[in-house]
Amino acid sequence: MRDKDRKTGVLLHPTSLPGKWGIGDLGEAAFRFVDKLEEAGVRLWQTLPLGPTGFGDSPYAARSTFAGNELLISLDRLYEEGYLDLVDILIHPQAGERVDYGLARQIKMPLLAKAARTFLEERANDYDDFCREKAWWLDDYALYQVLCEQYNDSRWFSVWDEELRRRDEKALSEERMRHADEIELYKVYQYFFFRQWKELKAHANGKGISIIGDIPIFVAPDSVDAWTNVKLLKIDENGRQEVSSGVPPDAFSATGQLWGNPLYRWSEHEKTGFAWWISRVRETLELCDIVRIDHFRGLAACWEVPAGEETAMNGKWVPSPGQKLLDALRGALGPKLPIIAEDLGVITEDVEKLRDDNGLPGMKILQFAFSVDERDGELDAGNAYLPHNVDENSVMYTGTHDNDTTLGWYLSQSDKMKDIVRRYYEAGDEDIVYRFIRAALSSRSRYAIIPFQDVLGLGSDARMNVPSTCGTSNWSWRMSQGMLDDDNFGRLKYYIRMYNR
Repeated sequence: MRDKDRKTGVLLHPTSLPGKWGIGDLGEAAFRFVDKLEEAGVRLWQTLPLGPTGFGDSPYAARSTFAGNELLISLDRLYEEGYLDLVDILIHPQAGERVDYGLARQIKMPLLAKAARTFLEERANDYDDFCREKAWWLDDYALYQVLCEQYNDSRWFSVWDEELRRRDEKALSEERMRHADEIELYKVYQYFFFRQWKELKAHANGKGISIIGDIPIFVAPDSVDAWTNVKLLKIDENGRQEVSSGVPPDAFSATGQLWGNPLYRWSEHEKTGFAWWISRVRETLELCDIVRIDHFRGLAACWEVPAGEETAMNGKWVPSPGQKLLDALRGALGPKLPIIAEDLGVITEDVEKLRDDNGLPGMKILQFAFSVDERDGELDAGNAYLPHNVDENSVMYTGTHDNDTTLGWYLSQSDKMKDIVRRYYEAGDEDIVYRFIRAALSSRSRYAIIPFQDVLGLGSDARMNVPSTCGTSNWSWRMSQGMLDDDNFGRLKYYIRMYNR
């Protein structure tokens, strides 16, 4: 009998699913993927944030923390429901092997508009209920997207007219009247997305598979969240950020990383009992069963960099009321928070205490497990990421979306490190990837999650993201149709059974 607590997961963002529209979606391939996971004994599917992306198409810089990405809507499913014609789904430009966000928008948005107009002729009974239930974020989001199109720019704080930057009620009312039809279309898109995603989630849950979602700790500066919540952020009355997010200089960067997100005015959140955060987590948990909080250390303290700085060097750590926030979440959502803490990087005692006092599992990355003991030049057997050193209340990954694939990582190592890895696993180069997977599954960690690229044994060409870069290869890896029938699913199934997951 399998241990109900020990589970195996696969990390794959829906954009990486195969399909003909330039981007993966919530159609047939998504359901097939879930079926393949079930066949292999996988019980967790982890995605990246599902929000609508903006410049750079990073899911961690979404235009809304509450909305879904319209590009993930399946046009084929809309055709099956009668909202599109057969010709609409048969004639389209040839999509390449990687996600092409520009092409996807060019192809899909006009067809989504057509489907939405058809839908509105005989609107479903639950559409108005959806709009009323979500009005507190949906109304502003739909207007925001229309204004982004009107200005051809999402930078509300510098490009939009002052009345709209400051959210003057008269100006907002005029825009809502002027663009009523376009605003309604964006509401229908969200109805389509939520309906399709919930059907996919129900399919997964029905097969014993839970969904792990993702919340970036910060919101994007050019998002509807920033535009509508200035009082909750360190943004002045003119929309200018007073400080920006980042991380200090470390071994990876002499000048640190300047991320540019607005930071929270925590005193205002406390006045509301953290209502915005409670809504954020609650809404995310409508779409998933477990949520990973990215940059969890920001709930203990954030690195604040003054406005105008070109690097993150001159920042400072400013405490965050993480325990108060988690207490508020627990009071609103229940005593056991289904949260995974992304606790990677330089983690201090206060971050560990916040994680452990709240019983939240942290993350362990096998690619980080191989360091050298300076005393003898051999493997540092005390490395906290080695499988024998992790505690049960943790999530073991071979790598994440921000790491190279395991094969790519291994091939980039020095001859000395390759030798250490080979001797640790007692394996040759050709079997290293599945030795990593086997080690993750055999570890004490409650969950073991494998990026789908590692399941397939792919190299660096399949890497999802290189942090702090804006290259076109980021967020664009996509599987081919044949990969859903890859023989490695059988090998994964064998190890899942072997290690009681």
